[in-house]
Amino acid sequence: MEHLDFALKIAKKAGKIMRSNFKIGMTKVWKDDHSPLTATDLAINKLVIDSVKKTFPNHSVIAEEGSLDIKGKEYIWVCDPVDGTLPFSHGVPTAAFSLALTKNGESILGVVCDPFMNRLLYAEKGKGAFMNGNPINVSTNTTLAHTALNVDGPINDNYYSLSSLPKLLDIEKAKITKFSSLVYGGMLVALGEYSGAVCTGKYPWDIAALKVIVEEAGGKVTNIYGKDQLYNQQLEGALITNGLIHDRLLQLVSESLSNKK
Repeated sequence: MEHLDFALKIAKKAGKIMRSNFKIGMTKVWKDDHSPLTATDLAINKLVIDSVKKTFPNHSVIAEEGSLDIKGKEYIWVCDPVDGTLPFSHGVPTAAFSLALTKNGESILGVVCDPFMNRLLYAEKGKGAFMNGNPINVSTNTTLAHTALNVDGPINDNYYSLSSLPKLLDIEKAKITKFSSLVYGGMLVALGEYSGAVCTGKYPWDIAALKVIVEEAGGKVTNIYGKDQLYNQQLEGALITNGLIHDRLLQLVSESLSNKK
């Protein structure tokens, strides 16, 4: 409980910062990867690093806006201070704070805070998943028809080409959204509202917390090729589902990847 209590306290503090700074006309700068950066991202990133230094001085931190590298440590906190900075910085409240604890690369604890809808999701490996103290479960949909899925990250880049995936999913009668927040879409899978999410992101902070939360809620999280992966290093995308549609969605993703340039 020590690690979970710590993560929940940090998530609540991060959520308060996000809510207090959320406004129209937010100041932002654009990073080299053409994504926006706000003072909120930096403040929360600093909060996490400072808190880990004080409470767990032997732990490392991997975070989007700055990390704490302690060589050879088995415990690493993986954080996205504001996942969905693009919508957040443009007045759209589809963003979330994400924090995971990994042990030798395996996600063993995850916390996601959506401060705008007062949703605090958390899970420890082997202990179930919860939102605001109540158990949560993924959906029971066994087909893609009449389900919602989130497809995020670049559809085409130098590594992936998923350009045909939207058409394939439309044939299956599934509906697609793009929140520009991998964590937000994955959160909805854990809550049973969405049946799946596909992302082409390579950063561990986008998926590390979702890995344990979604799976403790009864779902399944793999890389984009259906394999497990470690969350203390670069990822090969992610496929996040209720488990029941995982194989079918993986098949469609594989068909789309076959068109990779």
